[in-house]
Amino acid sequence: MALTRMDRFHPAGVRELYKRLGSATAVMAHRNNIREAIPDASRYLIEGLANADAALARAEEEMEYDRKHNIAIIDISDERYPQRLRECADAPLVLYYLGTADLNPRHTINIVGTRRCTNYGRDLIKAFVTDLRELCPEVLIFSGLAYGIDICAHTEALDNSLETVGVLAHGLDDIYPRVHRDTAIAMIHQGGLLTEYMTHTQPVAKNFVSRNRIVAGCSDATIIVESAAKGGGLITCSMARSYNRDVFAFPGAVGAKYSEGCNNLIRDNGAALITSAYDFVNAMGWNDDVRLAEARKKGIQRDFFPDLSEGEQAIVDALKDTNDQHLNMLSAATSLPVGQLSAMLFEMELKGIVKPLAGSIYHLIGH
Repeated sequence: MALTRMDRFHPAGVRELYKRLGSATAVMAHRNNIREAIPDASRYLIEGLANADAALARAEEEMEYDRKHNIAIIDISDERYPQRLRECADAPLVLYYLGTADLNPRHTINIVGTRRCTNYGRDLIKAFVTDLRELCPEVLIFSGLAYGIDICAHTEALDNSLETVGVLAHGLDDIYPRVHRDTAIAMIHQGGLLTEYMTHTQPVAKNFVSRNRIVAGCSDATIIVESAAKGGGLITCSMARSYNRDVFAFPGAVGAKYSEGCNNLIRDNGAALITSAYDFVNAMGWNDDVRLAEARKKGIQRDFFPDLSEGEQAIVDALKDTNDQHLNMLSAATSLPVGQLSAMLFEMELKGIVKPLAGSIYHLIGH
């Protein structure tokens, strides 16, 4: 936490420093002789480390506040840290999180765009999220809690019983804009609020740009709904492409101010064109989720499958004893080879018996 306070050098530089010395503790241990460990250390880094005592004191103050307010402090080595974001070179060393959603679900997307969205944009989001709920009921939706497209995405996710996480450009002791406070509170119980900033951090302009990399990095895909020729949503798309993530855009009328950015992206091959959730799911290859959704829509439940095979019954028994087991643990518990076990688990998922969690963990539904 203290290391992140030394922000006169780029986040990627902090990450590199952390990697080269192995831990933040090791960095602090060498703060008075950093060039012995890193000969090419910059003057700014040396100056920042020289003021480490103040940063450490601020970190201790933050820890006390977060403990009192049930804010999770998630460092980059924590299993709760978003795995997709960890893969990015400029991922923050520490995140602050208030919420209930698993940040490493099977599928994640972000929906971004203009703060001045039109009725066209609102209607697109409503249709997209409603259909996505039917096609991929376990997708997590990220956005930035800003005016316009962001808040529409969060609200539609809540209305469709999907978890949604807002990435903030300030600390968790406040909500900006204030008018979104009620939505933010609802999100804490059906998703969460995430930030790299300590409390008392103001939502200054540069923080919003920095925040966008977290929105992009946490997601399998970025979806831009409406955007003028320039805007924060386009910055998020650029960051997503730099992370080798998929980018999609809804087209708009030629000459429409808040469709110009999307149309330009599509024209320049910066984003794939989509017109519906079905387009998106097919492009992402998430068709297995469609089969699962169709099975659930038809009312197929575990209770309707009393005749389990011997292997399936062994899996159910193992998960009844200890739910949420890793694939390898299940293989050992059931004596089933991993390949055969994976095939069985997929069939059981279609039947509504189990569901996969992040990290090859399997959950027995109803237990």
